[in-house]
Amino acid sequence: MKIVPSILSDTYDDFLLRLAQAEAFTDYVQIDIMDGTFVGTKSFPAERISGVKTALGFEVHLMTRSPAAVAAEIRHPGMKKVIYHFEAGANHEEIVRVLKGRGIDAGLAVKPGTTLEEVRGAGEGVGTLLFLTVDPGSYGSPFRPEVLAKVKEARKVFAGKIIGVDGGVSLDNLEAFVDSGVDYACVGSRIFLHGRPEVNYRNFIDRVGLLERREDRG
Repeated sequence: MKIVPSILSDTYDDFLLRLAQAEAFTDYVQIDIMDGTFVGTKSFPAERISGVKTALGFEVHLMTRSPAAVAAEIRHPGMKKVIYHFEAGANHEEIVRVLKGRGIDAGLAVKPGTTLEEVRGAGEGVGTLLFLTVDPGSYGSPFRPEVLAKVKEARKVFAGKIIGVDGGVSLDNLEAFVDSGVDYACVGSRIFLHGRPEVNYRNFIDRVGLLERREDRG
């Protein structure tokens, strides 16, 4: 299981700080964009990502009402994937087609209360499904452990898809995420908000390695 640092910032200056920190220990991050409507908090404007000078690859997690329009505002060679919310009511075929035409992968984010049956059709059209294990919009939201059962089922329903989780991931509950069979976990506050981010990230990587070696030994 990969650990992907997740950057959630309400100001552009804070975003640049987090991005610079991440450059010291990873080559890939997730950037959260919020419009203040789809979720209660608002980030810096999405179009400002276009002018950022960074060698990092990244995916953008759009917590917005108009994901296609917001995605169109971002033009950056490092943007590898756009993850938009099923609950935003987007035209799934259209947004996937437009992103594919730009050479960008599409992913579907799913809130804790949304069922697999609801997203099944739209989920088949994307390469990644990102299951939120918190209510989205801010660092430090409470972990929703009941989502992990849905994640395990998704591993069967969406065979061959990349499955990710986002929110509430800690060293204390990391084993449950590893056991769920996800491909990657996004970690935000527990990397960036306390202590040294590079040390926090390494602690997660080391813990995943230990847990997976235990699994291999049966």
